[in-house]
Amino acid sequence: MRHGDKIKNLSRTASHRKALLSNLACQLITHKRIVTSLAKAKALRIYVEPLITKAKDNTTHQNRVVFSYLQDKLAVKELFGTIAPKVSGRPGGYTRIIKLGTRPGDAAETALIELVDFNEVYGKGVDEKAQPARRTRRSGGGRKKEGGEAAADATKQTAQDATATANPDQALETPGTDLDTTAQATEQKPE
Repeated sequence: MRHGDKIKNLSRTASHRKALLSNLACQLITHKRIVTSLAKAKALRIYVEPLITKAKDNTTHQNRVVFSYLQDKLAVKELFGTIAPKVSGRPGGYTRIIKLGTRPGDAAETALIELVDFNEVYGKGVDEKAQPARRTRRSGGGRKKEGGEAAADATKQTAQDATATANPDQALETPGTDLDTTAQATEQKPE
């Protein structure tokens, strides 16, 4: 029976699993994204997310605790220096796993695991995203009014275009355009 056995063993001994996850975590922190098997990616997420949370509290004690897991000074420096400030406002969920399909050699499911705040693809339109439209209880009530105004403006524009094609002399003398002053301005340009 496997009651309460929630550790992903990855078919390895405890020391081998600890070394594997430590190395994968160092590579993820250094490169911001890695490709590995799906099972290893899921085990790595469980391993590395608490370390990132510890790095948000930048104290000597937390630095030593994280170093005891990673055993890599450069990875710890990268984690506390660049990653922790960038994820400081995020309440967990620092990694994303994307399934890539099967590996040709052994048909193992592969996955890309990446740090969410360090991608170039998914976060592009987040800042420019406009405010969502207000939701009303009436269905389509606001659309009819906006559509009516737009239709009225379009009708006025088409009416002006129609008069321009029917009477070209009259269309040129529309209010707001002074053809005589524009013609004089073009003639008086110094060369």
